Amino acid sequence: MLLEGKNAIIYGAGGGIGPAVAKAFVREGAKVFLVGRTKAKLDKVAAEVKAAGGSAEVAVFDVLDEKAVEDHLRGVVATAGSVDISFNLVSRGDVQGIPLIDMKVEDYTRAVVNGLSAQFISARAAARQMSEQKSGVILMITSASSAGAVPMMGSTPAADAAMESFMRCFAAEVGANGIRVVGIWTAGVAETLTPANIAEVNSSMQLDEAGVQQIVQAISQMTMLKRPIVLSQVVETATFLASDRASGITGTIVNVTSGLVAVG
Repeated sequence: MLLEGKNAIIYGAGGGIGPAVAKAFVREGAKVFLVGRTKAKLDKVAAEVKAAGGSAEVAVFDVLDEKAVEDHLRGVVATAGSVDISFNLVSRGDVQGIPLIDMKVEDYTRAVVNGLSAQFISARAAARQMSEQKSGVILMITSASSAGAVPMMGSTPAADAAMESFMRCFAAEVGANGIRVVGIWTAGVAETLTPANIAEVNSSMQLDEAGVQQIVQAISQMTMLKRPIVLSQVVETATFLASDRASGITGTIVNVTSGLVAVG
């Protein structure tokens, strides 16, 4: 198993990608610690993990709370002995679909501040412990919007660019302590595209399920592989990157967009 004996903290574990990541990590032998703001969602993921024979613990707090993050991480180390993987999947409050010339300052900066702060707080806490262990992996996901100049993407490109810059600089600083820091690019993951999720980011897009499927098909035709970007592709890539088999990969972005974005 790729992650046998590893302890993984997953922030935002109740969201669109977190549950699948948790199940894949457990399948490969890891023990998972699920963090988020909604207990019911976390409990559901934990129950599914345990039903499959895995081990999962739930903690409810906001990752923007530095003390809560640090206290929780110390608790994980006290009970499990180590923190081997930290994966931050928390939402940022992105706003899209509004021309930049018409956007409010707070709508533009929210995702940048929230996303960068959340990643910094969780990565810093993890790296302090991982430095003592002389090993560990820190993962994060962005949408690849920083790679180009796409109109009407609102605050997302700026938030992605900020997180990616932090990822590279942090990797350069903590690498000597045996810590790898890696980003994943993905966008338009079919299973995460729901009417509610789309409207939350872009209020002008009020779609039904048929409308969502049209978007999925449109994205598929834009990719080099002419097929949807699906959750299993993202999850299996994350599982590999978290494992020792990816021990030579750090300070970079792994492109999981089926060729929707041509650089990485």
